Amino acid sequence: MRGRRSFDPSTDRWARSDWWGVVLEAPDGIALARFYSAVLGWKVDKEEDGEAVIAPEDGVAYLAFQSAPDYVRPVWPSAEGRQQMMMHLDFEVDDLEAAVAHAIELGAVPADFQPQEDVRVMLDPAGHPFCLYRHKDDGGT
Repeated sequence: MRGRRSFDPSTDRWARSDWWGVVLEAPDGIALARFYSAVLGWKVDKEEDGEAVIAPEDGVAYLAFQSAPDYVRPVWPSAEGRQQMMMHLDFEVDDLEAAVAHAIELGAVPADFQPQEDVRVMLDPAGHPFCLYRHKDDGGT
């Protein structure tokens, strides 16, 4: 990308200026950040004024959340005349059943429509779809 520096991966993450992230809106951005923090085991790095940021301990990626009073939940699968999903998050897991159970314990719900056997579409507490999917090794399992 023009206007963006590249860094050697050995550079301390806090000295880098090539961070990138995704921002999700929700009725309560801080509550949704705490949900994803618990799902992913990532630390909440910032919480203020209805906004929060979570990030893993390494790398330069993050998820941010902002409160939006006029937020409208998306529907999955899409339906004409309803709020469309604009994007979704994907998370690879080793144990799909355990990951789904954990997400449910934290407040997610499985979507009614599940398009693939090795993927579970979940809805976070604000209604954003996210996918948990099982890694496929070279043997096709």
